Amino acid sequence: QVQLVESGGELVQAGGSLRLSCVASGRSFSYIGWFRQAPGKEREFVARIRWTIGNTYYADSVKGRFTISRDNAKNTGYLQMNRLEPEETAVYYCAAGRLGIVPGTLPVNYDYWGQGTQVTVSS
Repeated sequence: QVQLVESGGELVQAGGSLRLSCVASGRSFSYIGWFRQAPGKEREFVARIRWTIGNTYYADSVKGRFTISRDNAKNTGYLQMNRLEPEETAVYYCAAGRLGIVPGTLPVNYDYWGQGTQVTVSS
């Protein structure tokens, strides 16, 4: 099992920035992904990072504004979010994929999930 704990979500004004953290413990994993889910909407892929070598991939909607990173020594992943927009209000989740699997962008391919952290962007 992999345990994931997110933090960093809060209320921010449009155009502002936040950094989310995801502390991982337990078994090794291949990727950390960030997803978000707004009320009444499906869970949406945001970004992912390959834990060992740091390759990153982003949803088009966040490219150039969000940065995913990790600190292997702290077993912590991060999502730096800049120029936030009100429509990005959502619960943000981190997720981990099993070793040997490239989980892609679909939530179903990630085996472990955190409890989520609320990000609210006011207009």
